[in-house]
This record gives sequence, structure tokens and C-alpha cells, in this order.
Amino acid sequence: MSSNRHPATLHRSLPELPSLPRPLYGRVESLTNRALTFRHTHPWVQLSYAIAGVLEVQTAGARFVAPPQRAVWVPAGVEHQVFSSPRTEMRSLYIDGSAVPWGPAECRVLAVSPLLRELIRGFSALPAEYDEQGAPGRLAAVLLDELRAAPEVALMLPLPQDARLREVCQGLEDATLRQLGLAEWGERLGVSEKTLSRLFLRETGLSFRVWRQRQRLLDALSPLEQGERVTDVALACGYDSLSAFIAAFRRQFGATPGEFFRE
Repeated sequence: MSSNRHPATLHRSLPELPSLPRPLYGRVESLTNRALTFRHTHPWVQLSYAIAGVLEVQTAGARFVAPPQRAVWVPAGVEHQVFSSPRTEMRSLYIDGSAVPWGPAECRVLAVSPLLRELIRGFSALPAEYDEQGAPGRLAAVLLDELRAAPEVALMLPLPQDARLREVCQGLEDATLRQLGLAEWGERLGVSEKTLSRLFLRETGLSFRVWRQRQRLLDALSPLEQGERVTDVALACGYDSLSAFIAAFRRQFGATPGEFFRE
């Protein structure tokens, strides 16, 4: 799910918060089919989590995709955009940096355990100015402890900065160009295949083949979560057969599509 797939998205309003009412602040949103189409920053950490639907956070350097039971950690001051699949039920946590001195300095996709999920659900129902010395404050403390223990998962796609590679990446979202290899892209851009291959590895840490496969699999998560047939998703992502798609999906995520969304 990339920005190229949202040609008619709507702006989603952000809360006017000069400061957080508490070190941990929760928001609940139901997004019919929306995306935050402008880049913005927060002076606090944001945890973007969807109990239904798929969220994507884009920064200048990467895409971070979070289907259910995953969440995206966005550090304070990091410029980002948020996109969502249709009918997304979003729970956002805004966290004062002093409450999470252990927090990573870069965006991450984190696994959300059943306990952490229920803690987020319960905390999101509290009033903004909850009693920090009472049960709500203890709930917030446990939530932060569980968040600290949440492991990172590989649902990130690094984005190159070179203008030629950006053109290649954008072209790979087009069904008519998806099957082009680096040799064909080199002809289009007037640069050698070897140069493009070297640039891809230098700027993303991945070979072109591995980068393209990860892009396809991340793009598959939203339609799969919405219940589309696995065969249809596989073909739409450029795979010639269902078995090839499932094998690639298992290698990337450690589970078949069915197992992945039953977790």
C-alpha cells in the first residue's frame, strides 16, 4: 500500500495539542477510506496501531507497513505520512519522550501481543486527563512496559534517494511496468544495468530483485487483510503462480497468508 495507490485521498484532521495532557495519551479513530496526505511531525513519540485494517507510515527513507497485530513506532520529530486501507480502526498513542527513554530513535514496526493489544484497547477508552496515581496510571505503566518488550518485525521497505531509482520504484507500482527488469529500466533512463544495480544495493542495502519482491509482498497485505482471494492478490502483485507467491510470502513473513492473518 503506497502513496501511489491513493490518488483521491482526504485529509485527516490532527488534534490541536500544544502539549500532551498526560505522558501517555490515546486516540481512537475510524477511517472509512482515508489517508493523511501531508507530511508532518510531532514533538512526541507516536505509536500507530490498527485493530482492523492496514496502516502504512512513510518517511523520507522508508515505508513501514502494519497489518493487525503490528504497530509503527514513530520517534518525535520524524517527518512522516500515514496511509490506511478502507475501514481501518486506528488506535494512536502519543508518548512524551521522557516516559520512554529506552525508545528507538528510528521508525520501527513492532509486534503487538494479545496482552499489549488489550492494554491499548483499554487505555484508549480512558479520559484524556486520567488519574495518574490511580488504576489508570498503573494501566499506563504496564502498557509502556509491554511496549518496551515488543519485538521488531521485518515490515519495512527502504526507499532510495537517487532520482533515477525513485523513478524505477514508482514505475514498479504500475501494472504495465511491474515486470520490467533493470536492463529495461536502464534503457529507459539512459544508464547501465550495472550502475542501477550498484545504486540499489548502496542506497537500500538490498538487491533490486530482493527489494522488488519485498515491495510486492508488502503491497499484498492490504488486499489480503480485506479478504481478497489469495490467487487474485498473487496475480495482481505480479506472480505467475499461487505457489510461487505463497512460497515467497512464507520466506518473508515466516507464515502463509492464511496463517499470517489468523495470528
